[in-house]
Amino acid sequence: MRLVLAGIVLLALVTIYLSNQYLTARFTESTRNRAELRQTLYSGNIITELQRNSIVPLLLGRDQTFITALNTGDHTATSARLIEYRDDIGAASFLLLDKDGRAVGATERNLIGTLHPNAAYTVEALRANDTVFTVERQENGVILFAYSRKITFDNRTIGIIVVMVDLHKFERGWQGISDAVLITDSEGQVILATEPRWRNRTVDEALQTESVPSAIQRALRATSDWSFPPPDAYIEGQAVMRSDARIPFQGWRITTFTAFSSVRDQVNGALALVIMGFAMLLAGTFWILTRRAQVQSTAALAESAELRQLNRRLRQEIAEREKAEKSLQVAEQSLEQSSKLAALGEMSASVSHELNQPLAAMKTYLAGAKLLLQRARPDEALSSFKRIDDLINRMGSITRQLKSYARKGDEAFETYDIRESVSAALSMMEPQLKQREVTITRSLPTDPVMVRADRLRLEQVFVNLFRNAIEATAHVDDPRLDLILSDGETATLMVRDNGHGIDHLDSLFEPFYTTKAPGDGIGLGLAISSGIVNDLGGRLTARNGTTGGAVFEVRLPIDGAEAVAAE
Repeated sequence: MRLVLAGIVLLALVTIYLSNQYLTARFTESTRNRAELRQTLYSGNIITELQRNSIVPLLLGRDQTFITALNTGDHTATSARLIEYRDDIGAASFLLLDKDGRAVGATERNLIGTLHPNAAYTVEALRANDTVFTVERQENGVILFAYSRKITFDNRTIGIIVVMVDLHKFERGWQGISDAVLITDSEGQVILATEPRWRNRTVDEALQTESVPSAIQRALRATSDWSFPPPDAYIEGQAVMRSDARIPFQGWRITTFTAFSSVRDQVNGALALVIMGFAMLLAGTFWILTRRAQVQSTAALAESAELRQLNRRLRQEIAEREKAEKSLQVAEQSLEQSSKLAALGEMSASVSHELNQPLAAMKTYLAGAKLLLQRARPDEALSSFKRIDDLINRMGSITRQLKSYARKGDEAFETYDIRESVSAALSMMEPQLKQREVTITRSLPTDPVMVRADRLRLEQVFVNLFRNAIEATAHVDDPRLDLILSDGETATLMVRDNGHGIDHLDSLFEPFYTTKAPGDGIGLGLAISSGIVNDLGGRLTARNGTTGGAVFEVRLPIDGAEAVAAE
């Protein structure tokens, strides 16, 4: 009896030790992989923000308003022009300097007239012939990131345009995650971090800013971490694993620290089940052995036989249960893979569908710009490049929309006149309208119709409706498109065409339903548009017109603040 019990205890210790090693390695690797994936996402967001702002100095440096103001010294309209650009582009702030480094225009009025001759963005811009990126460390510990470029006229420098890049918004976004994140420049100095006290230090110096642990705390750490790999560092008394990666921009690197606590909880939970199982096995074995020692009669032998039969049944049941669990695990993996493939297919189809229109417009603008440059009309070509830049921003917004459909929110909502969205959508349709003769009538109220909505997503709905209406009149002798906007309890935009009408109204807003020829559409436009309008608190409906053609109506609630003001 003693040998059996000792064998079970030894087996339990060996099993717990091996399980701890295996589970620790597995959960640690899983946690590290997730941390590296988040690290890649953070790095991609920073690169996207930098690339988005890198082209802005080149565009602003060619603006005739700024060139004329720098030549004449009349800067009355400079700041207003910069504010207009900031609102359109979405940059942090703009600063226009003359050749002596004095601020003659700024989106922040308090900077006008200040001197910046020794600022890094001024010195580096005067030295280079292209756009330069600088990191400015101020005395109060604030770090500024800026793109700058000198403005020339007749081969002489007349000023400098500075675009401030707001990378600190990523710091604010990192505050809500469990990881500690920091970004270092090529010299190893921290320029962005979840802990403000880490800035302008090396990584090693940043980790040493916490208070030195006492001997008791060090002992408690060693006791709690005896079964885990040595931690890379301690942050606020917690053992963390460290992940480093390179950011493909001027030698920057990103470092993240992920706590071991999640790994410890998972391993301890699994080990608790193992220990509980061995405790139950030990108790059962002790009872069986005790029973066998007390019973010496034929009845004891019969009971022993029954116990052996019960053990066989238990082993058979365990084997069947293990087989069922393995089958369930395989089924879950197959279902997970199928879900991933389905989500990938829907995302790819959505991106392809939503980017076709901006890509077609960009192709037309590029062709026009090429002809204008060949005819020595650079100013008009620059206007085409500006429209291409707007389309690129719109494509970026569309991809962000597809990524944000799963989460509802009104962070992009704003109060504005819906007539502006109608005009913007028609402007997007300009290349397609030039290829055909379509009569378009617009009936819009003279007063603003104010709604609270996501401007870009609402324009996407209008473009889809206008494009569908124009394509529906492809085989009509006198194609016509009527746009009627009315306001009352709701803002209602009616889009009416004289095409072939709608055959299956019940399936119209279902994903992948389409009446177009193969290759002309995949049936996502109206499904996405209906979802967008629903998210905005409105409703998208369709019907056939009494005299033929199709009629689509977009109903959106009138902005409540405007209604109260009118009363």
